[in-house]
Amino acid sequence: MKYSLLLAALVTTLGLSACEKTTVNNPVPTVVTVPGPAGEAGPAGATGAAGATGYNGAKGEAGKTVGIPGPTGATGATGETGATGTTGDTGATGYDGAKGATGAEGVQGETGKTGGDTVVIVPAPK
Repeated sequence: MKYSLLLAALVTTLGLSACEKTTVNNPVPTVVTVPGPAGEAGPAGATGAAGATGYNGAKGEAGKTVGIPGPTGATGATGETGATGTTGDTGATGYDGAKGATGAEGVQGETGKTGGDTVVIVPAPK
């Protein structure tokens, strides 16, 4: 408690002294009028020389408007090739179908007759 009161008093003192401003007021100069000869104004003085033209300060350099673009980034690596799929199963062999019954044996023909004399005529070539 002893230190907290001392610390609070110190902070308050510093805060108030930091806020104080000293204002300096310069006194207005007193104008003294000197009377001339009785009632007469003197002759006008010569016109003073014109002052020299002031110096124009140096102009600043124009700022840069275009930045230099950075280099292009490297091309990314190619991805890995995907795995090949498995071959599908072979289908079952189809049914051959029913076999037809064997046909009945045909009737046998009669035996031919023994022939007699056969004459073959060959025409003459033309």
